[in-house]
Amino acid sequence: MSAEKERIFRALKDVVQIPGNGICADCGLPEPEWASTTLGIFICLNCSGIHRNIPDVSIIKSLLLDPWNDSQIQHMASLGNEAAKRKYEAFVPAYYYVPTYRDCQVLLEQWIRSKYERKDFIVENKPLAYATGYREGFLWKRGRDNGQFLNRKFILTEGDGILKYFTKTDAKVPKAMIKVDNVNATFQPIKIGNPNGLQLMYLKDNSTRNIFLYHDEGKVSHRVIPQRLGLFGPSGHHPPASCVPRNKVRAGPTSPCSSGSLVLAASWKIRNDAYARGEVFIGSSDNGYAVKEGLPPGTPAGGSWQHGITIVTPDRDFPFICETERDRQEWMSVFNGVMVQQMSPQEYTVEAYFKHRR
Repeated sequence: MSAEKERIFRALKDVVQIPGNGICADCGLPEPEWASTTLGIFICLNCSGIHRNIPDVSIIKSLLLDPWNDSQIQHMASLGNEAAKRKYEAFVPAYYYVPTYRDCQVLLEQWIRSKYERKDFIVENKPLAYATGYREGFLWKRGRDNGQFLNRKFILTEGDGILKYFTKTDAKVPKAMIKVDNVNATFQPIKIGNPNGLQLMYLKDNSTRNIFLYHDEGKVSHRVIPQRLGLFGPSGHHPPASCVPRNKVRAGPTSPCSSGSLVLAASWKIRNDAYARGEVFIGSSDNGYAVKEGLPPGTPAGGSWQHGITIVTPDRDFPFICETERDRQEWMSVFNGVMVQQMSPQEYTVEAYFKHRR
């Protein structure tokens, strides 16, 4: 490397080391190797691909492969990730789920387009298409019995706190009416087989019910439903606390999957079953509930069994397995966060239902 190239490289490296520039401006991934010279931000490889699709807004350069000059470096130094955050994320609504590098592509794309293309968050109280309190449209819904995706009409009303869907376009009576405060929304592109796939989990008659949906356009599945229902990304990261009821649990990579009311739904017969095969009520530690690392005595050790968790209830213990140690620690943190809370009268009713059902 020539002396001039070495000088330029060091100058650019110094700018990257400015606080805030060491992680991707859009998803938080450490050590970004790309930059938007128009926006003055440092981003990761994945987010740079999204930026390339909006060339009128963002011009991308590699920190390692592309040539840089002094004026470009000074421009980046005068802006940077923190300045962009103050400008483009100044008024992100409390209910808006901010994705990370662990989340799926459709979440990241709509987050980036919302910030830089639509400029949704640069002024306070900007009218947003998905914040009107009412939304009506069509989504592809997986049939409970035949597994085929059929076009269904959905109506989401903030005033009533209800999500409705209809089996026929001209139907007057909805097939289902789902209370928003009982719903978790999780993007599941791999499970559903569509990049815009969405899984809704809610309680119906004290049992976990699942609806699998997708839309041909990512912005519809991202902007219409999750913003109102309280979104959980595939990795289970929480949206802001202000939009999530206290009974939301975590959706993530363990043998079970979560539901929406202090109930852990055990594995399904198939990955897209409408109902879970079994469920475990998770109550307060004051009522005899606890979570422990490891599995009960007699459980095989080693291999896929090494990242075990045991949920202790007043009646019996339930063993679960996580894929990694990190997953185990995250699940235990969520369970402990639920168990330290006092149970409401409604939750005592759900607990009694589960005890009676056994």
